[in-house]
Amino acid sequence: MNLITAPLIADLFLLAIVAIGATEVHDGTIGANNISPLDIMLFFISLAYIAISIDASGIIRYLAFKVLQWGGESGHRLFFYLYAFWFALTSFVGNDPVILSGTAFLAYMTRVSSNIVHPRAWIFSQFAAANIGSAILVSSNPTNLVLAGAFEIKFIEYTANMIVPVIVTGIILFPFLLYIVFNNESLIPRSIEMHKLPEEAQGRKPVNPNIPHARGTAEQKEDTPGEEGKLLSLEEIVNPFLDRKGAVFGAVLMAGTLIGVLTLNASTTGRDSQPPPVFYVTLPAAVVMFSWDLVFGWIHRHETREIARQGREELERLRLEQAAREEEEINVLAGRSAERSASSDGSGSAPTGSLDGGPSRKSDLENASADDEIAVTGNVREKPSAPQISESSGAVEKGAKVEKPGDTPEPRQRRERTTLVSLTKDLYSWSQETFPTATAVISHLPFALVPFAFSMFVLVQALVTKGWVQIFALGWDAWVRKTGTIGAIGGMGFLSVVLCNFSGTNIGTTILLSRVVQAWQVIHHYDGTPLTNRTFWATVYTMALGVNYGAFSTAFSASLAGMLWRDILAKKHIHVRRLDFARVNLPVIAIAMTVGCVVLIGEVWIMRDESPLPL
Repeated sequence: MNLITAPLIADLFLLAIVAIGATEVHDGTIGANNISPLDIMLFFISLAYIAISIDASGIIRYLAFKVLQWGGESGHRLFFYLYAFWFALTSFVGNDPVILSGTAFLAYMTRVSSNIVHPRAWIFSQFAAANIGSAILVSSNPTNLVLAGAFEIKFIEYTANMIVPVIVTGIILFPFLLYIVFNNESLIPRSIEMHKLPEEAQGRKPVNPNIPHARGTAEQKEDTPGEEGKLLSLEEIVNPFLDRKGAVFGAVLMAGTLIGVLTLNASTTGRDSQPPPVFYVTLPAAVVMFSWDLVFGWIHRHETREIARQGREELERLRLEQAAREEEEINVLAGRSAERSASSDGSGSAPTGSLDGGPSRKSDLENASADDEIAVTGNVREKPSAPQISESSGAVEKGAKVEKPGDTPEPRQRRERTTLVSLTKDLYSWSQETFPTATAVISHLPFALVPFAFSMFVLVQALVTKGWVQIFALGWDAWVRKTGTIGAIGGMGFLSVVLCNFSGTNIGTTILLSRVVQAWQVIHHYDGTPLTNRTFWATVYTMALGVNYGAFSTAFSASLAGMLWRDILAKKHIHVRRLDFARVNLPVIAIAMTVGCVVLIGEVWIMRDESPLPL
């Protein structure tokens, strides 16, 4: 059971006991109360394809390499440049592409530096910057899509209200990270010492990492300790692959798509008029990007297939060499065991009554590989020799096993039977070699988000129909009546961050809190008590801050990006424990939320008044 299956199983269980019915399933998938899960998922997946395709072109790693060059040997300057780069890039393409490429880049960079003892400062700062920057645009995070839809916020209006608190948070957080949280020379040295890449490697043509086995044996050797592994990691940084045409086309298409989304969303006037779904723009754009990737892959299919073939052959040679070395070691071990046994038998040192020649021979037998077929003749073990035929006479040499006419031949290795699984594997391999970019992008799309999000929408809708959300809204209303606008900002900031760790990621938290705030509006509508513009919008935008910032709080499961970040680091042999994740992030989330909420208080006091909210 995991985050994907748990809410789905919960939905099925509730359906089985008739606790929920068709109404909850319909409203949780098609939509209700201005929240349309289907539209949100189509918008996010289609836009994610464009963003990840841009990443697959190599542009993010290439730009990160340029930032590395600009930073030079100054550790503090490089830390600032990378922090600003991740922050700015996330606001444009979202946090998933930045997590995908940026995390691997930092893992390589910190490994090839001789005086960065631990990558903690670099990877945690990148993760924080990526999740803070994702709060600026609605398109950068699915939580923003849920929130904007629930409260009918124009995308441009959302950005106008969020950009100041987010940018101020990013500015103030940087010195806090550099001089307080990670103020250690072993984490962020003043001068970074990098290993030098040989001239031969610098002049080598970079290969497309989306092609399977493109790097040959380098993928296996870069994880080995020592100088060779570090040089291979360094080559990944300073000699990055870049598909210039794909990067330019993707960037232009992404910019045009975002402009089109903003234009379409802002085209309707009045709160009662419903704008057309924004996936009307993003879905065709994703199809165009996908078509580009397919056509580009087909044109270069001969080249990519040849690269994949050479990589496979190189890996096969490496495997055979390793097998030969292992067999040689086993043969040497078996020979030594036989010599010891013969020596022991000749000297008569074996204890009387011992069947295996004593402890020495027993140890030798245990050390010998089980794969070796050892023939025991008397007290001397001999390894059967393979038949050897003289080239001149064709006679079988002494010691060879002669196959008689009546002997049953050994079974030959049969060809693997064709099954649906094998056909699928072959098709996937063919797709990787023929359309490397399109296949890589599809494999990285957050498809796991779809069943998870729909299941969470259904669960929250069940809370709505059963009256639990109304109870939560009454509690929230009582809190706001006592504490006012400042209490609403503080309370929602705390709730949104904490619930990210316990309510099925920040997406589940956004769905739940949006329903609670909607129910809060209904309470004021029926009791005739006016809900002020200042208090209401302060609550909504604090929620937006909390569900974005809450991704870097105390648990990986606070966001899907957090789990992706952890998995990428684990593949690079950087293991972040849960306790370390919480310990490092607690001061970071505390200062980020404090700064964001303080700025938001000033903003709503300037931009909003105490007039009643239109219901």
